Amino acid sequence: MTLVNTTITHSFGGTPNPMDQETQESYRGLDYPWGRGVNPEPGEPRRIADGVYWARFAMPMSLDHINLWLLEDGDGWTIVDTCLNLPDAREVWEGLFEGFMGGKPVKRVICTHMHPDHVGLAGWICEKHGCDLWMSRAEYLMCRSLVSDTGREAPEVAVDFYRGAGYTEEQLEKYKKRFGFFGKAVSTLPDRYRRLVDLETLNIGGRYWQIMEGSGHSPEHLCLYCPALKLFISGDQVLPRITPNVSVFPTEPEGDPLKYWLRSGARLRERLPEDLLVLPSHEAPFYGLHVRLTQILEAHKEDLSALFKLLAEPRRAVDCFPALFKRDIGEGSLGLATGETLAHLNCLLGRRRIRRHCDEHGVNWYVQDPDAVDLDED
Repeated sequence: MTLVNTTITHSFGGTPNPMDQETQESYRGLDYPWGRGVNPEPGEPRRIADGVYWARFAMPMSLDHINLWLLEDGDGWTIVDTCLNLPDAREVWEGLFEGFMGGKPVKRVICTHMHPDHVGLAGWICEKHGCDLWMSRAEYLMCRSLVSDTGREAPEVAVDFYRGAGYTEEQLEKYKKRFGFFGKAVSTLPDRYRRLVDLETLNIGGRYWQIMEGSGHSPEHLCLYCPALKLFISGDQVLPRITPNVSVFPTEPEGDPLKYWLRSGARLRERLPEDLLVLPSHEAPFYGLHVRLTQILEAHKEDLSALFKLLAEPRRAVDCFPALFKRDIGEGSLGLATGETLAHLNCLLGRRRIRRHCDEHGVNWYVQDPDAVDLDED
């Protein structure tokens, strides 16, 4: 899942001609070959390149869509990501299977990562077509673990985690009621999968696609790079307008996912050429991979500096939202905002820039380390 972070603005008929000014649109350093507002109609995929098609599925949430990718693969198809486990989404898939996809078999389902909007219908599609699910080990196992929480009461360690962030008793009760929702948005996963690893090469439709691993947004997020087509299926790792949500969760309260996102973002920028057409999971395809990665990397650094300055006085995690988000955080985005804020706090803790202490009520307070220098001076 993703969270709009306003400090970063912050995540057909053929391949478009990048020089076609009637379709090309430039905005904030990125070039959108079809424009920023193009939306394929449900059930009507658009051709991106030879054998590569873009489908968009609606979702009933603030982030109201997801982009999925259909890759011609010999006598069948490879699908990249699947949408939430929704009746409407199943109906769209059924129409695609018999219509646009011509009744040809799905040979494999690749999921970039384990969030429900990406893996939600993977098990259903795999069962229906008798094919395997392909994803990284950490994503597959983490997804199974989270699905297993469905029907459980929220564990005390999770409640204590959000109490420590500064939640009110009313907010804690709402969290308890929502606990276990993850599994309701995911169809039963297959009992086996095909593991994908960083830099592994796949043959899809007679072309090589290389796996590029990211981290931070999820444990082992996978992207797909096709040198011959100059395409990069980025999943949620690189988005054109919103940023990938980088969060700390109760299962790993001392985790430092932002450190890993910063490292993997820099690594992708080094590994990949600049002239790729990026196919993101949300918003429209764009050119400007290095520009966008640099924007997000620099914005996170600015956020860390702003947060450090705010902590001249002791504050709880929920008191730190103004340093990262230039809008009020409502109940609908409270969880993601809390996770993102804790990721930045844990990053500063790991760099020994701030200190944390827990009061008698179980609430954590953060403050600058008196010996630390401003990040702007580092």
